[in-house]
This record gives sequence, C-alpha cells and structure tokens, in this order.
Amino acid sequence: MSDMKTRFKITPLSDALGASITGVDLSQMLSPDIVADLRKAWNDHVILVFPGQKMDEADQEQFCRYFGELQRVRSTALNDDHPHTLMVTNVKDTGMKTALEDGEMQFHYDQCYYERPSDGSTLYAIEVTETGGNTRFSNCTLAYESLPDDLKRRIDGRKALNYYDYAAHPTLRPDSIDADAPQWVHPVVRTHNETGRKALYVNRLMTIRIEDMDPDESDEVLGLLFDVIERPEHIYEHRWRVDDLVIWDNRCSVHARTYFSPDDRRMMRRVTIAGSAPVA
Repeated sequence: MSDMKTRFKITPLSDALGASITGVDLSQMLSPDIVADLRKAWNDHVILVFPGQKMDEADQEQFCRYFGELQRVRSTALNDDHPHTLMVTNVKDTGMKTALEDGEMQFHYDQCYYERPSDGSTLYAIEVTETGGNTRFSNCTLAYESLPDDLKRRIDGRKALNYYDYAAHPTLRPDSIDADAPQWVHPVVRTHNETGRKALYVNRLMTIRIEDMDPDESDEVLGLLFDVIERPEHIYEHRWRVDDLVIWDNRCSVHARTYFSPDDRRMMRRVTIAGSAPVA
C-alpha cells in the first residue's frame, strides 16, 4: 500500500513477518512524517527490506538514528571514524576487522547475553553469494501466541540464562559453557516496549537453561520452544541482493544464517540500535 503522505510502498513478504519498502532513498535525510511511518511499518512487520539502496556507512548510521541511539561495536568496529559500524564478511583482502565470517549460524537474538541487548540492527549487502548465505527471520510474537495454554503457564514468570562464547562457539550451540564468557539472565517471555505484545525471548544458539527448573525439564521446555520458533509458518527467509538494506526488530524476532561455501565472497555492513533491559 502507499499514499501521498508516505510516498513509499509497503509490500508484505510473508504471512509471518517482513515487508519490502520501495520509493524511499535512505541516503537522503528523511522527514519526520516519513520516519514516523517507517517506525509504524517496523512495528507492524518486524523486518523491513529496502532493496536497491546506495548507501555508505554514514548513510546507514544516519538511518539507524531514526530508530534510536547507535550502539558502539565492542571490539571489531570498522575504524575510529565509524565506531558503530561492523563488517560481517569472509573476504580476507580488505584489511578491515571482521566478524562471523563463514557458514551456517543458528537462530539467535543479538546480544541477549548482555544486560541491555540491542533493539534492532541493520545489514547492508555489499557482496552476496550465488547460493546460500540467506538470512532467516522468525516472528517470536507469533511463536508465543501459538503456544498452548499449558505451556504458556509453564514459562510464565520464568527467566533463562543466555550465553555466548564468540571465540569457541560462534555459530552453533555449545555443549558446555565457560564461566568467563558473556552471559545474562532474561525473561523467557518479554514484552515489547512499543507494541506491548509478548514474544518468546529464547533461542537455540544462546539460551542455555531456564533458571530454577529441573535440568531435564528445562531441556524439554526449551526444546519445545525452539521448535515452535523455528516452524516454517513463523519464518521469512531473505535471499540477499547487492544494495539491500534490512532492518530487524531484535526485541521480537530471531535470525539465522544458512550455509554458504567459504569460497564464495560475502560482505555485509552492520549498524546496531542500542536497547534496554528486557522486561516480562
């Protein structure tokens, strides 16, 4: 849909989540009305895809500021002039610091192992693979709403430990944890601070256990929740094209990366929007 007020078109990409936004140039300053309409579209669709954008790192940072404060990259920022920008690439000849270069990556919430995870992130596609390297997004609000009432009662008020060891287990669930690696306890179900809707806030890659629950029961419940989150009807899979800009809501959606050959070049630029501590 589109109108004279927004001057851009919104095209849903799946029944679960995601919309394509066309008719707006993100390299230009946006009016307050356009920003308000984009924020509404973000809340409505969770994932927004802007195809065919020509953006440098400053443009991407400017766009993210419409949605909140930028979050500094902790260790692998692009450079001192762009401390909020991260390159996610397997390309070795750039001379840039990079992160998460190769292969499949399981579903996860960004930074759920910190006290204040990000509200959202953007990726801008500079080089893409011929096959694989897609990003799959799951709507964790729909996942929560689809749960049977007895399972909702089992997780009501519960908290879970989220953990991530980038050096040892960057893309696949660990068999054991290092006490010194980043970790934090958050609600199993969080409430979105803008929409007021509840979403499952657990994920296969980083959620280790439900606190104060028998280990076997914790494993059982988490397994059920992971399976619900990863149901096809809750997922949109994005096949990247050069100059795509994608923004996702990290408060209510998890994402995963499909396998791609390490011989294929893939280069993405990421800028992240800072957030607050999740609440039930």
